[in-house]
Amino acid sequence: MVVYGLQLPVQSQSTLYAEPWEAAAGPADLVEVARVADRTGFDYIASCDHVAIPRRLAGPMSTVWYDPVATLSFLAAATERVRLLSHVAVVGLRHPLVTAKAYATLDHLSGGRLVLGVGAGHVQEEFEAVGADFAGRGGVLDETIDALRAALGPEEYPEHAGERFAFKDLGQRPRPAQERVPVWVGGSSPAAVRRAALKGDGWLPQGDPRDRLPARITRLRSLREEAGIEDPITVGAIVEALYVGEASWDVGRRTLSGRPEALAESLNAYGAMGVHQVQVRFRSRSRTELTDQMAAFAVEVAPHLS
Repeated sequence: MVVYGLQLPVQSQSTLYAEPWEAAAGPADLVEVARVADRTGFDYIASCDHVAIPRRLAGPMSTVWYDPVATLSFLAAATERVRLLSHVAVVGLRHPLVTAKAYATLDHLSGGRLVLGVGAGHVQEEFEAVGADFAGRGGVLDETIDALRAALGPEEYPEHAGERFAFKDLGQRPRPAQERVPVWVGGSSPAAVRRAALKGDGWLPQGDPRDRLPARITRLRSLREEAGIEDPITVGAIVEALYVGEASWDVGRRTLSGRPEALAESLNAYGAMGVHQVQVRFRSRSRTELTDQMAAFAVEVAPHLS
């Protein structure tokens, strides 16, 4: 069965997807949305990652980007079951041991609910401001994933020796609650698909249209087969904006809306492609409308997902 997760509102407010009501929202709204997700069967809630937005991008991107570790830790205390996904952590902005310390603590505090989504990043000024390598960020990410595998493993004194990072005899506790923290790799470029195939437990495409996903999923599986990787991989998709039922307002021509059964039939096309989890976003005019939509989806649409 295809499971469903949610990119949290409020914590990132790009004009590409933020609703007007989010501008005045805050912690209480995040907590309520997280609690509804927890109660209604959402597999995960997700938070983005940016350290600083340059003025040239502040118009479309805004400067509202909550820190994912702080946000997910805050919401871990308000929830019991739902998993906590960084979608995605730009891990090249930080040393792997710094990243490991933060996310190991989050996994420990949440009782093993972390899914570490990672990506290469795209804002050059952000990298330059913190002294990170923007031009070489792909290679940095490749090695960082390897370093994080070691640093988030069971060993109190993890070891890694690579081209850019090396550490041993440096203890980090608490350890993650999970024996193996799932690492989902974000991005849809050929390099990102290869990275996900060879290094990931999951793949997070970045809004690929439906007609492009099957070929990329086939490529992902071929790369794993060629490399002799037999472990399963979780394939994700970010689906179109949704509205359960007939809206009394203009939800946009690209929004999937209408009867629950029709929405489920449309979403089941993703499962037929080989997708295992879909990330959903609902059109809404208030927090209450959003949580009502989430509940309606869980009760009326999710039972029909296959």
